[in-house]
Amino acid sequence: MDSKVVVFAVGMILLCSLASVDGEEWPSPVVTRESRRTLVLTESGMITAVDVHDGYGGSYHLQFITLEPGSLFLPVLLHTDMVFYVHTGRGTVTYVNEDKDETDEMDVGHGDVYRLEQGTVFFARSHPDPTREQLRIHAIFDTAGIDHPLGCAVRAYSNVSDLVQGFDERVLQMGFGASLESIRGIKWAPTPPSIVPFGEKDARVESKWKEGVLEALMGVRGPTGIINKKKTKSKTFNFFRAKPDVENCNGWSTAVTHKDLKALKGSNLAAFMVNLATGSMMGPHWNPRATEIATVIQGQGMVQVVCPSDPSGKVGDVSKCQNRRFKVQEGDVFVVPRFHPMAQVSYNNDTLVFVGFSSMAGKNHPQFLAGKRSLLRTIDRDVLAASFNAPNASAIGDLLVSQGESVMLACTSCAEEMERKMMEEIGRQKQEEERKKKEEEEARRREEEEAKTREEEEAKREREEEEAAKRREEEEARRREEEARRREGEEEARRREEEEARREAEEARRREEEEEGSRPERREEEEGRGEEEARREAEEARRREEEEEGRRPEEEEARRREEEEAKRREQEEETRRREEEEAAGGEEEEARRSEEDKKGEEEARRRREEQEAGER
Repeated sequence: MDSKVVVFAVGMILLCSLASVDGEEWPSPVVTRESRRTLVLTESGMITAVDVHDGYGGSYHLQFITLEPGSLFLPVLLHTDMVFYVHTGRGTVTYVNEDKDETDEMDVGHGDVYRLEQGTVFFARSHPDPTREQLRIHAIFDTAGIDHPLGCAVRAYSNVSDLVQGFDERVLQMGFGASLESIRGIKWAPTPPSIVPFGEKDARVESKWKEGVLEALMGVRGPTGIINKKKTKSKTFNFFRAKPDVENCNGWSTAVTHKDLKALKGSNLAAFMVNLATGSMMGPHWNPRATEIATVIQGQGMVQVVCPSDPSGKVGDVSKCQNRRFKVQEGDVFVVPRFHPMAQVSYNNDTLVFVGFSSMAGKNHPQFLAGKRSLLRTIDRDVLAASFNAPNASAIGDLLVSQGESVMLACTSCAEEMERKMMEEIGRQKQEEERKKKEEEEARRREEEEAKTREEEEAKREREEEEAAKRREEEEARRREEEARRREGEEEARRREEEEARREAEEARRREEEEEGSRPERREEEEGRGEEEARREAEEARRREEEEEGRRPEEEEARRREEEEAKRREQEEETRRREEEEAAGGEEEEARRSEEDKKGEEEARRRREEQEAGER
């Protein structure tokens, strides 16, 4: 697999981009080259940038400016100090020297370092080169020095054209003393990109522009009214021409401060470069006052950073400072906060070269833990033995005197071993994340199943309630129908009884009338037939008695059936009453009405029986 792809994948797993720090998550120590964001991209060049934080309130903005041969980086006004390092190519940096009312030009090339102060207006040109080598500049801006009264975000610099074009036409016309046509041509011209081609024609335009606008803005005219130009010798510090601070067979290291470069005086930033040979290490050390922001310019290697507040090396909580191992390659930016012990290690088959910037470098003195310059050598061995819980002071003595080198140390296969441990740690973290993910998925699945079960139980309960309500409604409808049929039967029986009583009354009245009309004749007949009539009446009376005796079993059977029907209704009513105990309170009233209806039926039946008995 391509090494760049591997490094990018590792960086994505272990580390996040240092775009912002909100105090809730400890910033990642490295930003890969692929994570840079593009600010400008033209045929003449490009500008990419990253923002990094050290976890202690320090924030820094880095830009990587690339100019094609014969290109121009247009003038800008710096909002904060800028320290830059020339990585490749050659060019000229022109800036306004406010103290001397003139512009300074300096040629810069590979390895040069310089600082431009806050408030400086500058621009840069890349020299034409037959080999087409690009002018590549690494620049750092201390964003802590960018203040805004309203707390708004402010860029590291502003284009000079933006400073001019924002004014009204009349203000510009009177301020520059130029014609309205010229002012409009400047104010309403399209804004060019930050990097443009630069040739002889552009040089004439640039000269005219400097003699017109720049001196009017910055007040850098000489006594004759013509801008002063000064071609100066190189004021920069060059890493490759200076003598290294430390050098041996394992590599070399150089740091530049205001003592080496006067331009750094008064600045909180400085620069350094480390060149590690294959299988070598920058010994374990820390910076008591400086944060290091480094860019790998050649090769690849491993970096280990120890959290001073968590020596156990526990990992897993991104909101806390942690011990870290990470791989870096060309183009990556990594940050090491102050007080954090660190070690940079190269692979057995590759070198590791990185250039960087450090904050508060003027007051910083790196403290080494190993080698001849070890800080531990200044501490009493018995005290160290107690500190390390060593069995005796001789073990500490072996620890301190065994190493013959001071800063750049040999470390064969250290980077490979460190990468192996890093990958194992990544694997453990991945397994832990997968375990947590499975647990979360299992918990979510259980919750979903429980919710589904609750929904099913709720639906079942609702169905049962609906069915019970439906049964109650059907039972109530059936009871009403039976009650209606019963009442209709009683009404029909009452009508038949009334009709029968009416017919009997009419028959009795008719017989009486007939008897009244035929009484004289009947009296004679009765006298003549007295004995026969008496005999027939006696026989009729005996017949009626026999008929009554014959009807009595039928009446008894009808009464028995009515009693059984009443008993059955009572049982049904009792069953329904038990099933509807939880129904509304109106059911008791209905039962009472049913009981009254039964009593009324029995009373009606009793009256009918009495009436029939009376008639008989």
